[in-house]
Amino acid sequence: MEAGPGPAAVPVAAVLPAGGSGERLGGATPKQFCALQGRPLVSYAVRALERINWISDIIVVVSPENIETMKSIVEKYGHKRVTVVKGGITRHRSIFNGLKVFAENGFSNQLLQKPEVVIIHDAVRPFVEEDILSKVVVAAKEHGAAGAIRPLVSTVIASAPDGFLDHSLERARYRASEMPQAFLFDIIYQAYQQCTDYDLDYGTECLHLALKYCKTNAKLIEGTADLWKVTYRRDLYAAESIIKDSLSQQVCVITDVKETVAQVGFLLCESLKSQIKVEAMSIPLSKNDSHPQINFSGECYNFIYISDKRYDIGEVQQLVDMLEKSNIPLLYPVVFIWVRLNISENISFSIGMEELSGIKKFAREVKKKNILVYGLLIQYK
Repeated sequence: MEAGPGPAAVPVAAVLPAGGSGERLGGATPKQFCALQGRPLVSYAVRALERINWISDIIVVVSPENIETMKSIVEKYGHKRVTVVKGGITRHRSIFNGLKVFAENGFSNQLLQKPEVVIIHDAVRPFVEEDILSKVVVAAKEHGAAGAIRPLVSTVIASAPDGFLDHSLERARYRASEMPQAFLFDIIYQAYQQCTDYDLDYGTECLHLALKYCKTNAKLIEGTADLWKVTYRRDLYAAESIIKDSLSQQVCVITDVKETVAQVGFLLCESLKSQIKVEAMSIPLSKNDSHPQINFSGECYNFIYISDKRYDIGEVQQLVDMLEKSNIPLLYPVVFIWVRLNISENISFSIGMEELSGIKKFAREVKKKNILVYGLLIQYK
């Protein structure tokens, strides 16, 4: 993998057109606002860009009637560095509006700092990774424009006016143009300023505009299979399946700040790293600290909480309460494993019937909310 451009090397921003009506999907809700695991598809795409710290600004362009909907999504899911902009009647006009935020006073609440390179992506391609984003940005910096491509799946044919086959293209010579694409800002903005109404209303390819109006021939970067676009309803089911699989491969290990407990958490994280994605956090949980802060981001649905205290259900109740108050949609089961360490010399695994009854009752109650709580007692030396 090539090194990422980094925030200090190249100022980078992203424009995310999200103004489509979703006609091919069917239904009243545009596909970018359809919920997957209780979260709108566009939020996953924003998050994919947002987690990359060298992208300074993310411009989400939506149709006028969805401005407030998008703003509420940004607020609900805590998205940062996001500016919502009113789109045009076509994709190209929406992208042009997104670019104007960096170049024209009065187009939004404030004129954002112009980037050297701008990424153009799709709100309905939620699985883009940093690797391909980095590659198109580096290539755009060098060549002026760059875009991801993929091999054609089917042979492309042309039909004659009478409905019979005219000719077919040699599939090996052609590629499907995908997203993301990246451009030197001045090149793509100049191209949009010069293009005709016909281009704005009927064109679909940004790389072509850069070539046609700025004589900038884009560098093509072979992309990965996860760049596909949600177009039809069956794609929503496929995307949800991918999200569920990703969630099942992640775990968050929560420990108290005590040295022994933190050490066990560290050893657990190290042993799991080769198998799944692991996030670790240490927090003070005590009666004197009634408001511990945990950032439940929605990227993890599996939690392991390690404690050396006696079976005090109040601690776990605190964590479950924070989980319920977070933005995580509980449409997918949350697994919460409560590990109690016995680090005393007294090797006793006994637990009173009253304590056990309280734990079972608590687990039954939260199970109704799609939170599965399990308990584990470990003797640790």
